[in-house]
Amino acid sequence: MLTNYLKIAFRTLWKHKSSTFINLIGLSVAFGSATLLFLSAAFELSFDHFHTDHDRIYRTYFSINNPKGKELRASMPYPFVPALKQEFPELAGATRYQEGHGAIQYGDKQIQKQVDGVDADVLTIFSFPMRQGNAKTALNSLSSIVLSENVAKDIFGTTNPMGKSLRVNGLGGWKDFIVTGIIADFPDNSSIQYDAFVRIENIPEYPVNKDRWDNTQHSVYVKVKSGTSQASFEKRLQPFTQKYFQGNIAELKKQGAKPDERGEIFSTRLQPLLDVHFETAMIQGLGTNRMYVYTLMLIGLFILAIAAINFVNLTLARSFTRAREVGVRKSLGAQRGQLFTQLWGETLLTCGSGLLIGAGLVVSLREKFNAVFNAKLTLDYLLQPMTLVIVLSAFLLVTLVAGGYPALVMTRFQTVQVLKGVVKAARPGLLRNSLIITQFSITCLLLISTFVVLRQINYLREKPLGFRTEQVISIPVGSEVEGKYALTQLRNRLANNPNVMSITGTGVNLGRGLDGSSSRNMVGFLHNGRDVTSDWLRVDYDYLKTLDIKLLAGRDFSPQHPMDSTVSVIVSTSFAKELGEKQPLGAFFQTDSAGTRYQIIGLIPDIHMYALRNEIKPVAMHMHQDAGITYLFVRVIPQSLLPMMETLKQEWRQIAPKSEFQASFMNENTDRWYRKEEKLSQMFSVAASIAIVLSCMGLFAIALMTIQQRTKEIGVRKVLGASVMSIVLLLSKDFLKLVLVALVIASPIAWYGMNQWLSDFPYKTDVSWWVFALTGLLAVSVALLTVSFQSIRAALMNPVKSLRSE
Repeated sequence: MLTNYLKIAFRTLWKHKSSTFINLIGLSVAFGSATLLFLSAAFELSFDHFHTDHDRIYRTYFSINNPKGKELRASMPYPFVPALKQEFPELAGATRYQEGHGAIQYGDKQIQKQVDGVDADVLTIFSFPMRQGNAKTALNSLSSIVLSENVAKDIFGTTNPMGKSLRVNGLGGWKDFIVTGIIADFPDNSSIQYDAFVRIENIPEYPVNKDRWDNTQHSVYVKVKSGTSQASFEKRLQPFTQKYFQGNIAELKKQGAKPDERGEIFSTRLQPLLDVHFETAMIQGLGTNRMYVYTLMLIGLFILAIAAINFVNLTLARSFTRAREVGVRKSLGAQRGQLFTQLWGETLLTCGSGLLIGAGLVVSLREKFNAVFNAKLTLDYLLQPMTLVIVLSAFLLVTLVAGGYPALVMTRFQTVQVLKGVVKAARPGLLRNSLIITQFSITCLLLISTFVVLRQINYLREKPLGFRTEQVISIPVGSEVEGKYALTQLRNRLANNPNVMSITGTGVNLGRGLDGSSSRNMVGFLHNGRDVTSDWLRVDYDYLKTLDIKLLAGRDFSPQHPMDSTVSVIVSTSFAKELGEKQPLGAFFQTDSAGTRYQIIGLIPDIHMYALRNEIKPVAMHMHQDAGITYLFVRVIPQSLLPMMETLKQEWRQIAPKSEFQASFMNENTDRWYRKEEKLSQMFSVAASIAIVLSCMGLFAIALMTIQQRTKEIGVRKVLGASVMSIVLLLSKDFLKLVLVALVIASPIAWYGMNQWLSDFPYKTDVSWWVFALTGLLAVSVALLTVSFQSIRAALMNPVKSLRSE
């Protein structure tokens, strides 16, 4: 019986090669692309789930209800954790976490790695396995260092690293450490990423700021004891916050701040560890928005839906030609269950073949997918039991829906009516039209979304930043040499180079360089009863010249004024506005009561130091020598970009011979700010392309079958004098109406969805009417070309042959 079913299935599929080919291609592409998209979404959603007690781990942050609106800050002061541990017995552990970079040296080996400052509890709060050493005691000493497996292998090779002494530069000079532990490398789905851990007390600025509650630089993670809820612990934090931040609260009240829904103006809150990866508001937009993850899943569902719709439509359309086969089988005694098994078996065979081809596409396109979309899918991840179960479950569901319904329809045919040629259920109707509208609605939705995302990316990239990025090369200093020394050396070596226009140094890179580092130094203080929060930017001479920033008033930093390197600052217009001085030029201010008294010597326009998904912030530029230089900027003449990059590489080998040269072009770095949006636009573009191709393939096959069923009608019309154009319009207009209805349905949905997405950007374009017009024109044109090809062929057919056709 099974052999007979398979033979009939193969014969039927081979007999209808065109529809079989369309179904096979559609299903294989749908299964392959949907699998890649679903796995990418699943990977993003899996972040930090591997920690044993992830439901008891939180990151602390401040919720500040100031008069300008609610502000969230995840940066904490150094004394915060010691005070927490002392006052809250329900804590199972707490750690400060401050990212850093440094050179690790052992013997004649030296490598640049991420060396993070932490507390000892970091090894017990998180579930990173210890390969060597004791998690409870490995960081008890200030001279201890814990290395990741890869770093230990790179430095020590096969030698046992435990107890060995090494040196680290990047913590205020070279320091000696003893290796007291080896920790497993962090998995790809970890928010906490590291190469080495040292105690946070080794951070250079720690001694000065260890007792200051108004200076924030690092994150804090806490782990509560079992039975302690987030709500109860946050409630317990209220008196703690009022105790240590009473000055902030009093000043906010003076400014007219109103309490939030909990009755708090300044509060300490907890963010669950599983939400950290998806946070975008508190880390300059560097997190992954959950909406992006859900969009991946939705696009995968859309592509599967279009392929399934094609299958249903083609099977139903073909049911008219198979009606007599079903009638004959019924008349010979076939039961409905047997017919259903036979017809659904053909679907299973087609879908199974599509799944196998789709699996091949996943394996072959995995690396390219990872490269284009910055994903991290591996074959091990693809072959996990849970992944296979989900894929097979989705396959069975699609097979049942796409093949089960048409099979059920055909098994309900009345034997007598079928043998007489009367098959009403198989003729075009509401279901077929609804399915065509659905798939073209999805296609229009993806097209509109693609155009809007591309417009927004283009808007962000073209919006003036307040400085000029063209012809500027950014060089990370690294940890081998001090930034000031590297800047002096580079200036001396290139002093007579005619291709160099200016050189400067800074503490913060603009854009995302090849080193992947991103940092931000902010300062908050009170001035004449006004709360001032600003980016605090370390610069050097010629910073304004190198970035072509115009002075509105005052002067630039100059070696002719020795005090410029200690007490002078250049501020942006928004900084001057927050300061509240009528004449900001020459005004004095202090960032703390016992600190330096700074004087404003220059005024510049506002500049965007970070991606435009964040509102512009006040900026204060200073040359205080306590702050290090970590990046060098070199402006070159336009014709010498590439030659100067090679020259800089050669010079850098002389300045820092053991450091990797990671120079990059600043305009490319600022473009990298929008990698997530770029990735989203690529996803939409690929999905829209697939949707258009699959929809048109289905429409082509439906049009072909419809025209075949109207062959005699076409012949009669031609005999009665109908023109070729009138017949083409007759056959095409019904399908074009469906496409227009799809556009009408998709447009308001796309408008709402894209406006919601754009609402996350403080600087954004609008959803223009021409986007919908262009989408409609494209959809109608593609559909018209698809249908017209078959319509013209039918209209040109000899009417004699048409009237003789059966």
